[in-house]
Amino acid sequence: AGEATGEPIWQLPLFADYRKLIDSKVADIKNIGKRYGGAITASWFLAEFVGDTPWVHLDIAGPAFSEHGNDLGPAGGTGMPVRTLVRFLQDRAGARKR
Repeated sequence: AGEATGEPIWQLPLFADYRKLIDSKVADIKNIGKRYGGAITASWFLAEFVGDTPWVHLDIAGPAFSEHGNDLGPAGGTGMPVRTLVRFLQDRAGARKR
């Protein structure tokens, strides 16, 4: 869906070593890690709660906002990854009709 909409997405590895970055001395778990690896530690945080349910973490903190604007649009919210999510849902709905 990302390729079809021009919003490329790739699967970020969930390195096991990063899990310890959300360990806490005062709580069951922290909701934020260190300065680096934020997308991975955020994914580990989600993984703690979803169990066997398939899930995805779209880390859109960078591309979701354009400070200065560009040829693709004005400054402000970019809407990334709305087109990808709509296409994904359309593809899933179409697959169920077949």
